[in-house]
Amino acid sequence: MSPCLLCVRAKRSPHSYDSSPFSIKIDNILLLKNIPHSTVQVSPVLPRPEITVLLIASALERRFPAAQGFGTIFPAKNHGGSPDTGLLKAFTKYYADTVLFAPGVGLLPWDRIPESFLNDRRIAMALIDEQLQDGREWLFDTKLPSLVDIGVEFIYSWVRGFQNTASLFDSSKSPYALKWLERMDKFLKAAQKNFSSPKALSGADAARLIANSPHEPYDVVGFNADEAKRLKVVQGQMVTIIPDDTGPNFATTGKLVALNHEEFVIETKATELNAIFRIHFPRLGFTPKAAAEHKL
Repeated sequence: MSPCLLCVRAKRSPHSYDSSPFSIKIDNILLLKNIPHSTVQVSPVLPRPEITVLLIASALERRFPAAQGFGTIFPAKNHGGSPDTGLLKAFTKYYADTVLFAPGVGLLPWDRIPESFLNDRRIAMALIDEQLQDGREWLFDTKLPSLVDIGVEFIYSWVRGFQNTASLFDSSKSPYALKWLERMDKFLKAAQKNFSSPKALSGADAARLIANSPHEPYDVVGFNADEAKRLKVVQGQMVTIIPDDTGPNFATTGKLVALNHEEFVIETKATELNAIFRIHFPRLGFTPKAAAEHKL
């Protein structure tokens, strides 16, 4: 049986765009992978108890593999060889999400995008243009758009919706980058034509659906004892996973059941449903603490 997939997104703001630009990124990843899913509307601000999987891209690729007829966000390279999965993940995390996107979010809300932010994105646009000058179709010369193309495109598509950003999209200065953005737009629109609209669910309905669905065996992620020792945690321990950006006010506590170089998995119990939920967190951007230590 295939795992159920719920796409949890923030409610729309009074404006015409999603208050969470990352919802655009996830929508486009789901398009690339051709994964049917349902959606749950959540608060635009923390806490968001409905969200149970934060690993997202890697988890989607693992649980909906191309070998089973789904798409991929790690396509083959045009000149042979295996996909550069590590490089694509690292570039998306440390450049697209961190350098291109994150600095601007701290400045919200905007009526107009600050000129300093635009200048920084012009520099980034020039680098994208340079990357594409050899005539490649996609940023890492893959046969199809990859996680990197999705991770960079959503930022510029989001920025384009604000006032005073026209100068950033100057075809005389970044012709290759703008043609790439056009290709991405056409590719995503074509994929959308054959993609079923997601079903909207309430948080309670989504919880029941997850509770009654099969979960991934823990040995898929495994438990790396060396990493656990370095982090000063043990398997089966109650831990609190703390996000680096929002801190301990929005931490999550549960029993540590799996751990490797990429992710943590903890169990939490919903007493009202008498069900166990497994929450996946990326290693990057989150820190584990013994639950008792966190309370101190």
